[in-house]
Amino acid sequence: MDEFRHVPVMRDEVVDLLAAGASDRERPLFLDATLGAGGHTAALFERCPNAQVVGLDRDAAALVAAEERLARYSDRLTTHHLRFDQLTDVVDPGSLSGVLFDLGVSSPQIDHPGRGFSFRQTGPLDMRMNVDDALSAAEIVNNWDEADLASVIWRHGDEKQARRIASAIVKSRPVLDTTSLSAIVADALPAAVRRKTRQPAAKTFQALRIEVNSELDVIEPALLAAIDSLDLGGRLVVLAYHSGEDRIVKRVMKEESRVITGRRDLPPPPDAKVRMRLVFNGAHKPLANELEANSRAGSARLRAAERIEGLN
Repeated sequence: MDEFRHVPVMRDEVVDLLAAGASDRERPLFLDATLGAGGHTAALFERCPNAQVVGLDRDAAALVAAEERLARYSDRLTTHHLRFDQLTDVVDPGSLSGVLFDLGVSSPQIDHPGRGFSFRQTGPLDMRMNVDDALSAAEIVNNWDEADLASVIWRHGDEKQARRIASAIVKSRPVLDTTSLSAIVADALPAAVRRKTRQPAAKTFQALRIEVNSELDVIEPALLAAIDSLDLGGRLVVLAYHSGEDRIVKRVMKEESRVITGRRDLPPPPDAKVRMRLVFNGAHKPLANELEANSRAGSARLRAAERIEGLN
């Protein structure tokens, strides 16, 4: 599985945050909810010699690659072919010292033309992280009505030209591959916009990928389930790569780290409990030296929260 290689984003800070939540545990248990190629987990094993990790990924190819990369830790790693919102199938409430979510698409998925994620390389209009899922990008591009297609491109891609792009796609049907779609999108943009945009199709491809994989729909329930699974002092660490993801992460962490009464003029009820505290305010970004080595890390936003209230 040499083609499935991925540089873990903000690796050292991620591992520092997770390890700090397990400093008083003899055999900490972590969940890597998006195992990918296993880069973060490999670093975590090095940092915490007694740690056990449960790794999830909806991409079967990623799991195979991770198992090969982490073979020397096989007695400390358990993997499952699951979406991260299914984490309660394999972990118990209050059992984890830390949880990591590395959201979005990985470099190997983008770089493999056959997966259909890349607008630079010719491949099928697929974009499924789990190839067993029914919905593909081809179905959306070639069969959805124009209004629904425009809505997807606008909502998930923040694309101001969504209606023009959707109209151009519908007029060009059938669209058979990724580079054909990329050209259609570029041609649909006004010349002034096209001149200012390095990758005209990037937002449209992002939007289709998010819709195909229901990416935004599963983040909140997964985060809440992860919080339930944390032991006292355990850390929730999340890397997000676009504004839609990060808004959800920010909101969930904020809501779980404050008492909500529903009325600003009312004090919190006496039995109110805040489950989390923010480890730091706002989001951290990659440092300049990391961006020089891995330009794809540029959009990363890192947030972390710690469980401060145990199970009742």
